[in-house]
Amino acid sequence: MKADIRKIAVWVEETHREMGRDIAPATRKAVAVAVIANPFAGRYVEDLTDLMEIGAELGGLLGDRCVRALGIEPHQAESYGKAAMVGENGELEHAAAILHPKLGAPLRAAVEKGAALVPSSKKMGGPGQDLDVPLGHKDAAYVRSHFDGVEVRMNDAPRANEIMVAVAVTDSGRPLPRVGGLKANEAEGKDGLR
Repeated sequence: MKADIRKIAVWVEETHREMGRDIAPATRKAVAVAVIANPFAGRYVEDLTDLMEIGAELGGLLGDRCVRALGIEPHQAESYGKAAMVGENGELEHAAAILHPKLGAPLRAAVEKGAALVPSSKKMGGPGQDLDVPLGHKDAAYVRSHFDGVEVRMNDAPRANEIMVAVAVTDSGRPLPRVGGLKANEAEGKDGLR
């Protein structure tokens, strides 16, 4: 089953100054959101394979949109994350089916590599509600400078029978990181941790 997409939105957040200090180059986060029809809205379905396939489709589509929005080569992506919000006629397991079994591999292809787990969040909500997308370094989970997040919101989504799916990609970590830990340029990216 292919995603029945009502709309896609993409935006880039750039931080140029923080605490009176210039951030050069600016830290940048791109978010791509798809608002899709929930094929299982309003009913219990045991087999969620169709949503898993939709997740695979959206992982590549939204990951590619983020990389293009940042204007970088895929290998230059540094962190990523994913999130989904189901409308009131859905259930959290619908969000889980989209996010977990198959979305990750196409997202990793879009950012070249991605040894670390993709941070995720899921929730139920309605139009205009905030959705937090957690972020972590794509190759090494111990890179603390990339523990971050980005908030997305769409004034008309998700409607009761929809799911809002978001993917975020960055070309950097937080501005002014100073809580120690493994540095991004020290990461080996072999085990997903270091």
